[in-house]
Parts: sequence; structure tokens; C-alpha cells
Amino acid sequence: MKQHKDEQQAALKAQAQALYQAFLTLESEDEVRQFLLDLCTPSEHEAIVDRWWTASLLNEGRSYRDISEITGVSVTTIGRVARFLNMGEGGYRLALRRERTKES
Repeated sequence: MKQHKDEQQAALKAQAQALYQAFLTLESEDEVRQFLLDLCTPSEHEAIVDRWWTASLLNEGRSYRDISEITGVSVTTIGRVARFLNMGEGGYRLALRRERTKES
């Protein structure tokens, strides 16, 4: 039973890496949009967009109350995004920094 679980975990890790590589093949905003719309349900896509919007607003220094009023996102979700923004893997910060550099 343990061996089967280990094999599943290894397969899942390999498929996650394949997904990350698939993102790297996309060449434009429109291609990323198409991929995400095919990959996610409408509610999953909306949740991802809400989290990114929330991260952007947190990065601007907006309050939880302001963010909730602007986006309609719950304070719980805002707190979750803030936690990952500050203590996660660094993906939000990296993307926000690169987005800001690109705009300059």
C-alpha cells in the first residue's frame, strides 16, 4: 500500500513539473489566458484572478477593508493571500517585482 502511495506521489510530482513546463511554452498574454480558461473552471479562474488582484492591492499597501470593498473578496481570503505574500514560496513577490519592472 505504501509503495502505491509513493508511486502516486512521484507521478503527481512529475505531472506538476510538466504543468510548470507547459506554462513556460506559452508566448503571449492571450496564450496564457486561453490555457487558464481551458485548465480551470470559471470559478477557479475567478479565484485565481481575485488572488492576484488582492496581492497587487496588498503590495500597494491597501488595507484589508479597502481591498474587500474594491474586489468583493472576503477578509479571510485577503489574509490567506497576505500570508503567502509574506511567508510563501516568493512567487507573488517575484511576479509583482517583474511586473513593476516591466511597466517602468
